[in-house]
Amino acid sequence: MKAGFDPHKYIEEQSKYILERVNNYDKLYLEFGGKLVGDKHAKRVLPGFDEDAKIKLLQKLKDQAEIIICVYAGDIERNKIRGDFGITYDMEVLRLLDDFRSYDLKVNSVVITRYNGEPATKVFINKLERRNIKVYKHISIPGYPADVDTIVSENGYGKNPYISTTKPIVVVTAPGANSGKLATCLSQLYHDYKNGRQAGYSKFETFPVWNLPLKHPVNLAYEAATIDLKDVNMIDNFHFEKYHEVAVNYNRDLEMFPVVKRIIEKITGKGSVYHSPTDMGVNRVGFGIIDDDIVSEASKQEIIRRYFATACDFKKGLLDEESLNRMKVIMEEVQLKQEDRPCVMPARDYAAKLRGNGHENEVVSVMAFEMHDGKIITGRSSSTMDCSSAAILNAIKYLGGIADEIFLLSPLILSTIRDLKEKDLNSKITHLNANEILIALSICAVTNPTAQLAYDKLSILKGIQAHCTSMLNKNDEQILRKLGIDVTCDPYYPSENLYYV
Repeated sequence: MKAGFDPHKYIEEQSKYILERVNNYDKLYLEFGGKLVGDKHAKRVLPGFDEDAKIKLLQKLKDQAEIIICVYAGDIERNKIRGDFGITYDMEVLRLLDDFRSYDLKVNSVVITRYNGEPATKVFINKLERRNIKVYKHISIPGYPADVDTIVSENGYGKNPYISTTKPIVVVTAPGANSGKLATCLSQLYHDYKNGRQAGYSKFETFPVWNLPLKHPVNLAYEAATIDLKDVNMIDNFHFEKYHEVAVNYNRDLEMFPVVKRIIEKITGKGSVYHSPTDMGVNRVGFGIIDDDIVSEASKQEIIRRYFATACDFKKGLLDEESLNRMKVIMEEVQLKQEDRPCVMPARDYAAKLRGNGHENEVVSVMAFEMHDGKIITGRSSSTMDCSSAAILNAIKYLGGIADEIFLLSPLILSTIRDLKEKDLNSKITHLNANEILIALSICAVTNPTAQLAYDKLSILKGIQAHCTSMLNKNDEQILRKLGIDVTCDPYYPSENLYYV
């Protein structure tokens, strides 16, 4: 795909703007929204965007910055999952800690927000502290966020411990939204001003892009990505009233702005320097867009992907009907259909053909890959392997120029693995999943040059688009994600089984 975004221009512009903001204070608390590492959404909607651009930006500022990670105790208790990695929020905190250290960035501490002694959270705190990671516990403040007098007092922020920091930029990040980043920043501001230190607050949100039109596909793709949070993009009326300039923000920031402004004014004892939510932001991502047509088309494809994800989550009972209907409205706003994703119809057509050959009453799972050159490669579930496995093997055969009739995997190895699952592990699912097939391929590659040729092509699958006619199990989702394949699914279970799917 051609690039529509210049990552170098973005990092240069962004770092300059942050440093300008820092110059106004002794210390700047910078709330980072979105993902600091592995921002795959930004990479998909802004072709050319480096998914690790934000962490590289911080690495450029590492002598002046340190990091605080916030996580809401309630998210740990209910094992909330981060969708793009398929891991719980507590595990995501550990992953972030490792990633920041690998970039030689200083992590100050982890803050547990709205903590009320929850059992699972207490275990997580023990785990961190026994690995010599500083942990701070912030309480739930009664009347938050409306009761400003209580919030900005010894019974509010005053009850939170002060987090001692040494760098002029303190980045406050989290595994996901509603983790308490804003409250942590403002709590720090309260303590700093109480002790005579000049501190400031700014927000770094990549999306929505404030200087793109309200209904631009990039901004609509953000709405689609946050459908579970019910975020809605809106014109920043505060910004327009002050500057007569149109800027885009989203409902939660607009709703919270008057309260945040009052809190900052009460903390500092003077008028706020910010007149709008857009003022608070330091996001310059819009200035990195170099080809609007490419970015718009990529964002439309992301909206379709999000539609399928929403439909599947609704089917699984993870989202309500309101979210699904909102997703349908977004599709209609951009005049998109499910079939506008190129790999959808080949998968469905192949499944329909199989059902027409004596499989009318069976669930047929088919996966279609759209290769980088536009070629469609398909795979279907069988008694030997599932459709993900078949599609992967067929795709690397195609990339290696290997004839379809040539076997990459030794039948003896396949039967041994199946026997292990069925007889020794008592598994109800005997066909092999993508993980098992890749292990078999790596074994066969040791003695089979053809298998080695195919194995070497696995890295080329990164960025391929895929669609499946049924919902995938977690194992296959994880493998496809790790291979860098963007997969969507029709909202149908692959069988009538409730557990063994």
